[in-house]
Amino acid sequence: MNQGVLVVGDSMLDRYWDGRVERISPEAPVPVLRMGREWQRAGGAANVAVNVASLGCAVELATLLGDDDAGQRLAALLHERGVRLHAVHREGLVTTQKIRAVCRRQQLLRVDVEEDVPGDSARALADLVFDLLPAHRLVLLSDYDKGALRHGDAMVRRVAAQGGRVLVDPKSTADFTRYRGAWLVKPNEAEARAAGGAWSDDAGFERRMTHLREQLDLEHLLVTRGEQGMALFSRDRATLHVRAEQREVFDVSGAGDTVLAALAAALCAGRTLDDAVRYANRAAGIVVGKFGTASVTPAEVGEDVVETAAT
Repeated sequence: MNQGVLVVGDSMLDRYWDGRVERISPEAPVPVLRMGREWQRAGGAANVAVNVASLGCAVELATLLGDDDAGQRLAALLHERGVRLHAVHREGLVTTQKIRAVCRRQQLLRVDVEEDVPGDSARALADLVFDLLPAHRLVLLSDYDKGALRHGDAMVRRVAAQGGRVLVDPKSTADFTRYRGAWLVKPNEAEARAAGGAWSDDAGFERRMTHLREQLDLEHLLVTRGEQGMALFSRDRATLHVRAEQREVFDVSGAGDTVLAALAAALCAGRTLDDAVRYANRAAGIVVGKFGTASVTPAEVGEDVVETAAT
């Protein structure tokens, strides 16, 4: 296996309608946005891939795209950012879009354009991934619960059989059982609570997450906790707690994508997992200070993880 990263999952085109509001509509009590410009960014699994590339690692993306204008725009964005794209196109597929109307960096409205993923499309993506797996030792599954990772359990098993590592961002999926046996699963605190049960104090948090990791037979469970930082639960070792970087939070959109990408970039460069978690924590502290779906660079994190690992 080479040192490249394979990202698999639900991709989307994030579109921003940016303008100004000067009056309320006479038709209904809603603001009228006077359009100034539209800008676009890669979202979902595509944003994970863009972040990996931005941090200096070779990356490929396997995903579903509709044969539509949004799919073409997303493919162009990925090409510009150095991501090698492997897309499944099938009849009935629609490229997911999140369209945000914003004024002065404040979101007024979000419009989601999406359709259910046909079963044959999800199967075709799994087959594509199986063909790509031998060339990658790190596989990132970015699950936005849109249907692309319907066969995520088979992907986890195949990667493990080939000696690779699977890192999963389950997003809002409450049932993590499809990722049983993964090397690392990275939920946020709300997702961890939905999957493992509620807690009332730190001791309860430790018990719940330790049990969840054991129940799913995970090597590692990394819980991101917002302003409380991150907690890494690992097999046969003490929990690692990392404090959050103290920065102004402007927009949390895509922060989980950045954490997953930064983890992979550091691991791909030969760092230990503990170092990778700290690196991802710094990256997350930076990206939440940006508006919209965004990526980070080594200069912003204050360290080129690839070059540092090579010295």
